[in-house]
Amino acid sequence: MGNLASTYRNQGRWLEAEKLEVQVMETSKTKLGADHPDTLTSMNNLAFTWKGQGRHTDALALMEDCAQTRRRVLGEEHPHTLSSLAAIAKWSS
Repeated sequence: MGNLASTYRNQGRWLEAEKLEVQVMETSKTKLGADHPDTLTSMNNLAFTWKGQGRHTDALALMEDCAQTRRRVLGEEHPHTLSSLAAIAKWSS
């Protein structure tokens, strides 16, 4: 499903992407747990979709949650943590 959501995002089909990404995120939380790296990736992807939809406040809040959990689970220097922190810095400026 992640690839299809990415395709939708790339085509500007934000609502379809969002629907899939919310489903993936919720399923990941249920099956894998809120701290699982795959769940965090789904949060990251949904934040980017919300950003693309112009939902800046929602996107930033979700990315901040994602970054905080990635920092705790993966570590400060992990590439995914750094990527989330970079998005927050860019979106906050």
